[in-house]
Amino acid sequence: MRNVGFFRSIQLKFIIIFILLLLVTIQVISAYFVRGLETELRENFEESVEASVDILQVNLKQAFSKERSDDNGESTQQQDVQTIVRVNDTADIINVQVVNMQSRIIASSDTSSNSDIDKKTTTNFINNVLRFGNEDKGNMVNRDGNRIYRRAVPIYNNENTQVGALYVEASLEQVYKQLNDINRVFLQGSILAITVSAFLGILVARTITKPIKEMRKQAQTMAREDFSQKVNVYGKDEIGQLAESFNDLNVRLKHSRALTEEERRKLSSVLSNMSDGVMATDRNGFITLINDAAGVLMNQDPEEAKGKFLLDVLQLDDNSVDISELPDSGSMIIDFSNDEEIYLIRAKFSTIADEDNDIIGFITVLSDVTEQEKIERERREFVSNVSHELRTPLTTMRSYIEALSEGAWEDRNIAPKFLSVTQKETDRMIRMVNDLLQLSRMDNRSESLQQERVDFIDFFQQVIDRFEMNVSDQIELQRDLPKEKLYVWLDKDKMAQVLDNIISNAIKYSPEGGAISFKVAKQKGNLLITVSDQGPGIPYDKVDKIFDRFYRADKARSRKLGGTGLGLAIAKEIVESHHGSIWAKSKEGKGTAILFTLPLINKKRRVN
Repeated sequence: MRNVGFFRSIQLKFIIIFILLLLVTIQVISAYFVRGLETELRENFEESVEASVDILQVNLKQAFSKERSDDNGESTQQQDVQTIVRVNDTADIINVQVVNMQSRIIASSDTSSNSDIDKKTTTNFINNVLRFGNEDKGNMVNRDGNRIYRRAVPIYNNENTQVGALYVEASLEQVYKQLNDINRVFLQGSILAITVSAFLGILVARTITKPIKEMRKQAQTMAREDFSQKVNVYGKDEIGQLAESFNDLNVRLKHSRALTEEERRKLSSVLSNMSDGVMATDRNGFITLINDAAGVLMNQDPEEAKGKFLLDVLQLDDNSVDISELPDSGSMIIDFSNDEEIYLIRAKFSTIADEDNDIIGFITVLSDVTEQEKIERERREFVSNVSHELRTPLTTMRSYIEALSEGAWEDRNIAPKFLSVTQKETDRMIRMVNDLLQLSRMDNRSESLQQERVDFIDFFQQVIDRFEMNVSDQIELQRDLPKEKLYVWLDKDKMAQVLDNIISNAIKYSPEGGAISFKVAKQKGNLLITVSDQGPGIPYDKVDKIFDRFYRADKARSRKLGGTGLGLAIAKEIVESHHGSIWAKSKEGKGTAILFTLPLINKKRRVN
């Protein structure tokens, strides 16, 4: 931001306003003062002239009333009048004339050779007084350009008879000279006042503009997101209150900025760690924000995707899809599958509106629904497997029951065999239904564990002892167990079921003369339990699937051995409910090892 020049600054405006206010004040005062002074001087001047006229009028009355001899009376009278005029001449009065009733000038203050004495006056101003006997006064400008005040009054004798007129001219130039001198003084005072006021205006303007400049500088600093500085407060007036408000605004902006930055980091963290992809666009559908999850789902670099058209990124045909109608659709499934694998993306659309409910952008949330599709397929396979597993024993039972109902029950050799097969298939179905119910309870978390503190080595020994009593002498059970006591929290019945399922499978698949090994080891706060056999093993690509429900590596042999296909699935659920994990290692022709972990009890930790 550029600095404001002096001629555009508020400082100059303050100075000009200050000077103008002072000039207007001086001019108003001087106008009233000079006008009043002029009126006063004029009145004083006229009163002075009137006083001189009154004196002349009295003296002339006496002169015209004085008795004289007839021989030289007129001449003597004229001399007396001339004497009166000469004696009463003042500095302000420049011309005095006495005119008789015949309009002849009989006396004048001008006694030069060019005097108008004994001449008839042609001035209407005097003749009107002679004719009508009224006093008259007024202003005029003579041939030299001087302003003149003139006065004409009638002259009476003692008999109160008009015998002539007195005409007086007085110069007003002295009055106006005084006014000019006063105006000159006012002008000089105004210049001095303007100079002083300009200096004071600069000082006053600086006291106002200095805090404003500091606030402007602070505003520029705040614009750079630096809220560490504050504006100086110079007083408690409006500027001081503005500075305090500015400092308060600085604190609030700093706090608001911190909150905004915190929310931005939270939003960035949420967007970065979301498993769902998020894309934001402007009102025209061009991407303005995209998180990493969306980039992974769409196989796009987030930085390169910014600025691209949403429909192009989603690989939708913009001729058949209108971006403004996407929020109305709610969501859609977009198929990115190829010949090798299924890949489905669900896109949910919503709008971004401003305070006037005008659409300013769109939000698109992407999620991978491929796994859901796989789960749905597994569900269908599970239903198919359950149906198949139940249908096989039911079909067998039906065949034998039909044979018995057709008369085979009478054959004492065949009937017991048929009933034995029927009973075995019935037991097999009961075990399968019980396993399914147990898995269902585990899935719904409705089956609680009755955990207790157990020495696992002693517990494991008891389970192995039970199997050792019933196993064939041709299968050897090898134990590699620690001599110390290792305590864990477990549900003994559920864990016994896990070990029963694992050991039963090992015995089923062990060849004659083979061996089953049992091993327990401590590993990073856990117990690692291993049960290994020397059976046919499992192909590498099928090892991870043996814990799936109804999965059999060798379906024909498993069914022949009476398995339900749910033992290891149940074992996995129970182990994981004990906060452990279970997995398998196997090589074809070299046997299989089932491994699982259980957390050891920390002696320093109290367990409720």
